[in-house]
Amino acid sequence: MSISSMTGFARAEGRKDSCSWTWELKSVNAKGLDLRLRLPSGFEGLEKPVRDQSAKRLKRGNVSVGLTLRRQEGYAGVRVNHAVLNELLSVLPELRKQVPDAAMPSLDGLLALRGVVESVDDDLGDEEKTALESAVLKDFTAALDALVLMRGEEGARFGETLNARLDDIAGLCQQAETLAALQPDALRARLKAQVQALLEDVPALSEERLAQEAAVLMTKADLREELDRLQAHHEAACDLMAAGVGIGRKLDFLCQEFNREANTLCSKSQNIELTRIGLDLKAAIEQLREQVQNIE
Repeated sequence: MSISSMTGFARAEGRKDSCSWTWELKSVNAKGLDLRLRLPSGFEGLEKPVRDQSAKRLKRGNVSVGLTLRRQEGYAGVRVNHAVLNELLSVLPELRKQVPDAAMPSLDGLLALRGVVESVDDDLGDEEKTALESAVLKDFTAALDALVLMRGEEGARFGETLNARLDDIAGLCQQAETLAALQPDALRARLKAQVQALLEDVPALSEERLAQEAAVLMTKADLREELDRLQAHHEAACDLMAAGVGIGRKLDFLCQEFNREANTLCSKSQNIELTRIGLDLKAAIEQLREQVQNIE
């Protein structure tokens, strides 16, 4: 199965009778799945099916889901807010006493006051509301399909880059192994020269003690264990790339392990060329890690 990215965008629109709507889904990187919904008033019942569908299709990512709902112009009605109107009428006698010369308020004047007349949408019956929610949810599924597709397409591009970085790491490990095979001989020659110089200055130092110290230094400088681990990590990463699904966290962990072994390789290096390879290896691992941050 293919690798999926955590970034993407999708949009879906729909219409039913007097209503039209738009779904917008935006996804960015996150450690887990963080779903944030913005639903219009009255459509809170869509939250559970939206979350359930998202959890089945997405493993990681900070996903924002927004629904905008519109009523077609011309379907809105008006109503008189009798509470406000009655309150106004109740204070008229008092106002007449305070301003006796004022003209009586007209009906159109009262209706023009703010809050007396309100615009309202047509109320939907239970069956109409259920049918509308079903249509709106169907378009969410379409938007989610588009988001998953976009994340998959971007993941495929990331996959090519990740494989290239893994190839770089494998090549550098091979170069390091070649140089590491020569390291014991170089170290042995260096120690031999140092021992001869030391025996000239300190004749009483036993050759047995010197041999023991040389053996300890040779053991500490042995890179076989680090190279074997790097090879094992590379094989594990290739297996994850072949699996494809939900591999981001595991690859991120492998990058940490890669880097740990590369640091040890550099610290044990006894020549400049091997150190250079170790530094190049660390750079390739960091490039791999940066790309892994985008993988689901």
